[in-house]
Amino acid sequence: MPESPVQSAAPSPGGAHPTRVLAIANQKGGVGKTTTAINLATALATAGESVLLVDLDPQGNASTGLGIGQSRRERGTYTALVGEDSIAATAFATAVPNLHILPADADLAGAELELAGSEQREYRLRQALAATSGRHSFVLIDCPPSFGLLTVNGLVAADAVLVPLQCEFFALEGISQLVRTIERVQQHLNPRLSLQGIVLTMFDKRNNLSELVAADVRSFFGQLVYQTVIPRNVRVSEAPSHGKPVMLYDLRSPGAQAYLRLAVEVMRREHRGK
Repeated sequence: MPESPVQSAAPSPGGAHPTRVLAIANQKGGVGKTTTAINLATALATAGESVLLVDLDPQGNASTGLGIGQSRRERGTYTALVGEDSIAATAFATAVPNLHILPADADLAGAELELAGSEQREYRLRQALAATSGRHSFVLIDCPPSFGLLTVNGLVAADAVLVPLQCEFFALEGISQLVRTIERVQQHLNPRLSLQGIVLTMFDKRNNLSELVAADVRSFFGQLVYQTVIPRNVRVSEAPSHGKPVMLYDLRSPGAQAYLRLAVEVMRREHRGK
């Protein structure tokens, strides 16, 4: 388990609701990170929030999962990072009202090498997002499942990190590394960064290990762990192949209902709901 949890998210001052930038991150793959990014963004938009989803993962799965195929991604996150385009000019409206996505364009895979020697390389995404300030109530960043320059850009641009955690033994090892990463970014690049919360994913109530992992995480991180857990659900797994979030694919499925409940918790934690 991690040595210590990082500071939790602080309330917005004065009751105002400025744009909140949340990085969806876990350095371990296969934990439901992109699935959470797509469906949480959709659920927040369904609740009336204006949401921008930034696909910062070169695999582009968040873009595909929202129906933006590769042939439509001539411009996107890469061109925004290198300053060739503004986010406003490259973001797509999606089939979900209130939800836009900045897709992962083909050149994003080479961005880390290209930006490695650039000035302000860790701040490129923050600078690009600054021009969109006030246009959205939430910006969610789907980070790559590794700690490289793209993930650093996501963490530097974010106010807080939301961590999807798969309910299996090896997932516990990954969160220890992520907590240390967040603390390093806090110390050196983004002092305002905090741990917004941890969401347990792929929960199987028939599996004792899921219960044990959930109990361990809750005992250590306490209230930072959301009450909502995302169950293993075939409809959640099927939805991306249709280019849809699960709420559009099967609203009544357990997975869709879980993400709607998670969105309510996120809004409450961000002081945007009762």
